[in-house]
Amino acid sequence: MKQHIVRYTLGFLVLLVLLGHAARFYQFGFVSRLDAIIYDTKVRLTMPQSVDERVVILDIDEKSLGEIGRWPWGRDRVSQLVRKLFDQHGITLLGFDVVFAEPDESSGLKVLDRLARSELKDSNQFQAVLQSLRPQLDNDGSFIETLKGRPVILGYYLSNVKDGVASGALPPPALPAGSFAGRSIPFVTYLTHGGNLAEFQKAAFSGGHFNPLVDFDGISRRVPLLAEYKGEYYEALSLAMVRALIGQPKVVPWFPEDRWFSSRGYQGMEAIDLPTARGTLRIPVDDEVAVLIPYRGYQGSFRYYSIADIMADRIKPGELKGKVVLIGTTGVLIHFHFGAREGGPVGRLRAGLVRAWGGLGRWFILIAFAAILAATFMSRLSLLAGRIQFLVDSARGYLGG
Repeated sequence: MKQHIVRYTLGFLVLLVLLGHAARFYQFGFVSRLDAIIYDTKVRLTMPQSVDERVVILDIDEKSLGEIGRWPWGRDRVSQLVRKLFDQHGITLLGFDVVFAEPDESSGLKVLDRLARSELKDSNQFQAVLQSLRPQLDNDGSFIETLKGRPVILGYYLSNVKDGVASGALPPPALPAGSFAGRSIPFVTYLTHGGNLAEFQKAAFSGGHFNPLVDFDGISRRVPLLAEYKGEYYEALSLAMVRALIGQPKVVPWFPEDRWFSSRGYQGMEAIDLPTARGTLRIPVDDEVAVLIPYRGYQGSFRYYSIADIMADRIKPGELKGKVVLIGTTGVLIHFHFGAREGGPVGRLRAGLVRAWGGLGRWFILIAFAAILAATFMSRLSLLAGRIQFLVDSARGYLGG
């Protein structure tokens, strides 16, 4: 009886320790590593490793850099690309995994405007020619007009760089300041941002951040669907694209109705609801309003197209029709410039839609169930070991050993 009391006491203490880790009162490195190993193993064993035909990736690859030129390209080229995708190929939605943070001065319009205000301000002929050429030379203006009326989601980044300087504009937040008054939710919080030019962001359909969460081992396994910045809450690029795809529903935080938790101070947000006319899409989130990335497979799990092939009309008509398109880069120099790290739990992986196991309540149930199983198993194991020892002793006695 005393052995059982000691065993159950130890099991209860282990349960309390694990609950404290799950609630982030403290963190044990070995538990985090074990959790990462289990998740990575699950990903390897369960990922579909098939091609999702609904989503394609347009790659600013080495081929594109060689044919079109070094990045950043002139906005006239980007405008041409966007128009081709929608008007010629009939795509459904376009997301940019790059930032347009600076004006395009490649056409020389800025220099001509300076001349028009100084040396040639009295030349009526020069002024007239400049006005006639302006629409052709205003690459940024052309890009703005291209964005208008098309479902284009611009990406941006949030940062915690010390003494960092904010640049560019952000889209309206998914949820305004004060949305969680009276609740203490450990949102992932950032101090500064790098956004697109204000005119671009205003003309675009919406925008989203492309910040993953990097774990202790340098691997990204989660994405914060909502991140806090200056008291407001901004959505991830993935969430912004999903919302655009299903009719731009509002982001509605979902909290558990179980008073067993809330009456004891548990105020965690367990899901994000996206209500639509066809029903509500509920996306479970963890305590930081992040989701695990169920990596779909290795490179090739989504169709990749070189942007060079799009621009040169080497893609068959109809091949991209109805697709959700994401523009990103595998170009080595661009990756080096942005400090990008490619890969996931098993190396060069590609993510699908994101999801997560819920909040502290589910963790409590899971850990408690594991503790009960462990205690029962230990008890059965102890009994089995006793029987084995009895048989061994009996055999030794029989053999005279």
